[in-house]
Amino acid sequence: MSSRPDSFAEVSLATPDTPLNSSTNHPPWISTSETATPCDSFVYTSCNSSPLLPTSHPGPCGEEIKSSPHSKKGATYVRAVLLFLSAVLAAVAVVVPVYFVVIKHQHHESETKGTSSSDPSSVGSHAGPTYGANGSTVTTSDGSTFTYINPFGGYWIDDPNDPFNDGARPNSWTPPLNESWVWGTNKVNGVNIGGLFVLEPFISPALFEKYPEAIDEWSLSTLMAADTPSGGLNQIEDHYNTFITEQDIAEIAGAGLNWIRLPIPFWAIEKWDSEPFLEQVCWPYILRVLQWARKYGLRVNLDLHTIPGSQNGFNHSGKFGKINFLNGVMGVANAQRALGYIRIIAEFISQPEWRNVVPVFGIMNEARVAVIGMDQMTSFYMQAHDMIRSITGYGEGNGPYFAIHDGFQGLSSWAGFLEGSDRIILDSHPYFAFDGNPNPEPIAIGTGLDAGGIWPTLACSRWGTEMNVSQTAFGVTFAGEFSNGFNDCGLYLNGVGNAQDVAPSCSLFLDSSQWNNTMKAGIQQLALASMDALQDWFFWTWKIGPSSNNSIASPLWSYQLGLQQGWMPIDPRMATGTCAALGVTADQFDGVYKPYQTGGPGAGTIDPVLVSSYGQYPPKSISGLTAGATQSLLPTYTSTSAIPTLPPPTFTPSPPSSVVIGNGWLDSSDTSLAATEVAGCSYPNAWDAISVPMPTALCPPTAGASANAVTSAPAVTTSS
Repeated sequence: MSSRPDSFAEVSLATPDTPLNSSTNHPPWISTSETATPCDSFVYTSCNSSPLLPTSHPGPCGEEIKSSPHSKKGATYVRAVLLFLSAVLAAVAVVVPVYFVVIKHQHHESETKGTSSSDPSSVGSHAGPTYGANGSTVTTSDGSTFTYINPFGGYWIDDPNDPFNDGARPNSWTPPLNESWVWGTNKVNGVNIGGLFVLEPFISPALFEKYPEAIDEWSLSTLMAADTPSGGLNQIEDHYNTFITEQDIAEIAGAGLNWIRLPIPFWAIEKWDSEPFLEQVCWPYILRVLQWARKYGLRVNLDLHTIPGSQNGFNHSGKFGKINFLNGVMGVANAQRALGYIRIIAEFISQPEWRNVVPVFGIMNEARVAVIGMDQMTSFYMQAHDMIRSITGYGEGNGPYFAIHDGFQGLSSWAGFLEGSDRIILDSHPYFAFDGNPNPEPIAIGTGLDAGGIWPTLACSRWGTEMNVSQTAFGVTFAGEFSNGFNDCGLYLNGVGNAQDVAPSCSLFLDSSQWNNTMKAGIQQLALASMDALQDWFFWTWKIGPSSNNSIASPLWSYQLGLQQGWMPIDPRMATGTCAALGVTADQFDGVYKPYQTGGPGAGTIDPVLVSSYGQYPPKSISGLTAGATQSLLPTYTSTSAIPTLPPPTFTPSPPSSVVIGNGWLDSSDTSLAATEVAGCSYPNAWDAISVPMPTALCPPTAGASANAVTSAPAVTTSS
């Protein structure tokens, strides 16, 4: 049994022992002999026809480095002079830029954030920040070490004096956390940390193979809880503790990526008695991942992946089966709980200590709009928008952007959505594997631009134009998920017990050891085309865990395995221009959004016509009810329970008393209570209430709080 992480501080981390030279746009401790140059004008050359490293040594920007043709006459004298000069320059390069880039910059940040003492005399009383770049040694909290490999100018920072130090950056072309991210200019090259806190059978197959009757986290938790000899639900905590490590986060930064999307469950906050989930235990581990992301300069899109009652009926919503969010008899009640959990997370991540690390909050993953209804979801999202902005305030810098999924309706369905709203992102999940049109075309064909057969061209033609159009028609748009899965082959990919994903025709795609260079080249070309078409993206997913026979049985979905075995690009910028090279062109978005879309003038002033149409909440009608049902009799909860706030991390050693850690709640004036059942009233099963009869009378039959009366979501007041 693993212990719960009461502290998230890191052991002092080592920097390179040898002074290193600086180069333009790089931190001063990076040796130019072991890292890439900034490559801001990256040209994809030598790797274009193969997913493997070229036989000739590639230069930092893809060019081939050849032996010098110059004569060696006089080289000894010249070398001696150059060595002397380089030693002097190295000393200057290490001392001066470190001061300006890290120390002075962080001192300014600490003054503006108020997370460290503004008294310069206090600086010397504590150890300063530890930092490292390519080749540095990282010592983890358990004492183990690894070498940080980052050939792209990224550097990590560990600062016990200020655990909220946001000076790290993942690469030279991404701004450090404490500098502004500019949508339309900076590009998201991200990866999901799927399956860590929201368990999925195909990502962690060994957990589900042990319990063959488990099909989702609900059933898995039920079976584990009954299996006390194996550790009961502590097996899930073991997974939290071991599946993703600090080295994984360091490797993500070292792969040229700059964001992670982190799915989390609502039971990080609480669960209700009828629910079998492991309550609250994952929250300290979530904080641990956020702190690792901060250390390596990675921004986080924190995604609420599960919703009470299920918003999509998928196994990764908590329970496979029916949709009971804004659908059916318990639809409104489940939405009350959902709004409450969105509120609690928004309060936490909007605190100054977390704003730079979590600039995006995905408030609901993959709601099935075709079942719930577009009008109903629009009403809910308007309610969520107003609630979140009443906590954070309006305009750029006041809390995170929040992301909504396209609901599988296509991006064009959301054009003009809530015009005048404040910083909403549209999230799309384009997949070939689940598009309902299986295509037997092979991918292990062709070379160079022809590698991958039709698949790279399909990615460009299907996704490129609609992503560009949506940037103008909606606003900021990204692909929160995509993969190399051009088919639906993979153990449990279609759910437990589905024989299709492991059929004989899938055998090749379950075992990457069978893949030759032609196949790897085709998969890489598909990845590059997808990245180029989508522009701002998060690959699903970083890691697939081994099955019980220790094999990775869904290799098309693992970014990490693709890097290790040669079918994922070693630099995501290699994707630039892939679609044009394939002859697929689209009118490129010019990078300029309407001011309100990025928190500028007009943000938060929603078109009055839209307010009139969708401002009523709960929605005017609820899907999944029997004909003639009286909506005013739908069960609801009363807001009389204490708020289960999310606690901040603790640090060992403790930072100076001047460091503000926060209490998990940004808006002290937001004092509304949480939803709970009305005493004395009985409720249908909130996860299985589609076919239950409608109530025929109010409970209790008195005025005031009622289990049946449709009421507004808990009111929140504007931050002072």
